[in-house]
Amino acid sequence: MNLSSLPMSRKQLRSIAQSARHRIAIWSGAIRSGKTIASLVAFLIALSVAPSTGLVIIAGRSLQTIERNLIEPLQDPAIFGALSLQVVHTRGSTTAVILGRTVHLIGASDARAEGRLRGASVCLAVADEITLLPEAFFKQLLGRLSVPGARLLGTTNPDSSAHWLKRDFIDRALELGIGHWHFTLDDNPSLTLEYTESIKAEYGEGTLFFKRFIEGKWIAAEGAVFDMWDDERHVVDALPRMHRWLSVGVDYGTSNPFHATLLGLGTDRRLYVASEWRYDGRHQRRQLTDAEYSERMRGWLGDVPGIGPVRPQFVTVDPSAASFSAQLRRDKLTPTPAKNDVLDGIRTMASLLASGRLLVHASCRALIGEMPGYAWDDKAAEKGEDRPIKVADHGIDSARYALFTTRALWQRQLALAA
Repeated sequence: MNLSSLPMSRKQLRSIAQSARHRIAIWSGAIRSGKTIASLVAFLIALSVAPSTGLVIIAGRSLQTIERNLIEPLQDPAIFGALSLQVVHTRGSTTAVILGRTVHLIGASDARAEGRLRGASVCLAVADEITLLPEAFFKQLLGRLSVPGARLLGTTNPDSSAHWLKRDFIDRALELGIGHWHFTLDDNPSLTLEYTESIKAEYGEGTLFFKRFIEGKWIAAEGAVFDMWDDERHVVDALPRMHRWLSVGVDYGTSNPFHATLLGLGTDRRLYVASEWRYDGRHQRRQLTDAEYSERMRGWLGDVPGIGPVRPQFVTVDPSAASFSAQLRRDKLTPTPAKNDVLDGIRTMASLLASGRLLVHASCRALIGEMPGYAWDDKAAEKGEDRPIKVADHGIDSARYALFTTRALWQRQLALAA
C-alpha cells in the first residue's frame, strides 16, 4: 500500500502508526485539521489485515454524511491515487466494496439505529463524527467487536466538556487503553495560510464555535449564545443598495408571537436583516387566522417601511406551520419549509455576526432586543447537550430560518468578499 504521495504531518503519521496498537482509536479536533484523512489511511491499513470473519462497518449520522465525509475522499485519486480505484460504491447503496471487502454503511440518526447492530459480529468498524451518533448505538457498536483482533476507528469534532464521549471514553483513554489524538486547524499541512486565516475569520475568534471547531477544545456552551453581539457594531441606520432580496423567514405563532424578517444581500457583499413584521396575539388580545396573517404579511411586503415593495426569492416558513404554509399557497405565495437544524443555524448566525458579515437595520427593534438575552440552557449543558433556552427567541428563529435555508444563495458571494 503506497501512500507516499499524501502530504502528511508528523502528528498524522504518528497517529496512524500508533493506532494499530489500540482496540479503539479516536481522532478528535478542529474541522479540516487532517484527522479524517489520517483515520482513513489507518482504516485502509486495518482493512488490509482485518480478520476474515465478521462484518466491516462504517457508521455515521446518515448514509449521505458517510458518502460525503468518507466514501468520496476514499474515491478521490488526488488523495489516494490508484487505491481510489479499489473503492466501489453506488450512491445510495448501503454497502461498498473496499480493497475487495464488503463494507456495510449504517446511518444512525436516532436510538432506533441500535437495532441494526443486533446479532452482528464485527471485525472492523469506523465511526464518523461520533458525538453526533446516539450514545446507545455507539456502545452497542463497541459491544459487537467480538471477533478476535476486532477494532474501532473513529473521528469527531469536539462538543461539550460534559458530552458522554468525552466523559466516558476520552477522559478515560489511558485507563481503557484507547488511542486518542487531538488536532487543531494548524495541524493540516495541505491547507494554505490564506485558507486557514479565512476559516478562522469566518468563525470569529473567541466564540464558542471558534474554540471548538478551530482550536479543537471540548468546552461547554454557557452564557450568551451570541456573545459577540454589539449594538454599535451590528445595528445600522441605513441600508446599502441591495443586490438581491433573499428571503423572508417566518416563525409562526398563534398564542406566541408571529415574527417575519426580511433578509437581503447588499452590494457590499454583506447580509442585512432589513425589516421585521411582528404580531403578538397576547398583547393585542386577539388571535389572527392564517388568512389574516397571510394578508398582513403580504401587505407588509407590498410596502416595506423605508424600502417599498419587495418580492424575496424565498419565503422560509417554520416547518411545523403546515396550515399557514397551505394558506400561503392558496394566496399564490409559495412557501419553503425552513431548515430547522438549530445548532447549525445558530453557528451560521454566530459566524456571520463575528465576522461582521451580518447586520441588522435599526427598525428591527424586537429582534435587536432578543439578541443579547439569548442564552444557553445550563441544565442541558450539564448533560452534555447544547440547547438554547426557548424564551424570547421568535425574531431570532425567523432570522435563522431566512439565513440558514438560503445559505447556498449567499455563501459564494460572501466568500468572494473575504
